[in-house]
Amino acid sequence: MLTVFLIAGGLLCGLGVAAGSFGAHGLQAVLDATGRADNWETAVRYCLYHGLAILVIAVASALPQAANGRGLLHAAGWCFLLGTLIFSGCLAALAVSGVKILGAIVPIGGVLFLIGWALVVTAALRMQNT
Repeated sequence: MLTVFLIAGGLLCGLGVAAGSFGAHGLQAVLDATGRADNWETAVRYCLYHGLAILVIAVASALPQAANGRGLLHAAGWCFLLGTLIFSGCLAALAVSGVKILGAIVPIGGVLFLIGWALVVTAALRMQNT
């Protein structure tokens, strides 16, 4: 799982940087004209945050102290990955396309983020203090 999460986190962070740059330069006129620049910025920010969170989960789950919470950390990583794809993906698509139904899907990603963070806390409570 370490490799999967390192790759996923690295890809999400790289995608966040690329999307941020593209939004600021290639899409700026479109986003400003439609008033959806905030949607794009939020999508990019949450992509970066949760890409970093996945990287931390990769490292934390490799620690010997994480043995009792490793499964929970892995579940959190999958929640963050799927949540990012849904939340950031739909929000970015909404920003570019204006298809409003995408806004109704975005909260599913947000719920996955919340579940993921609850799993991280639960895993931390199960970690051994050695």
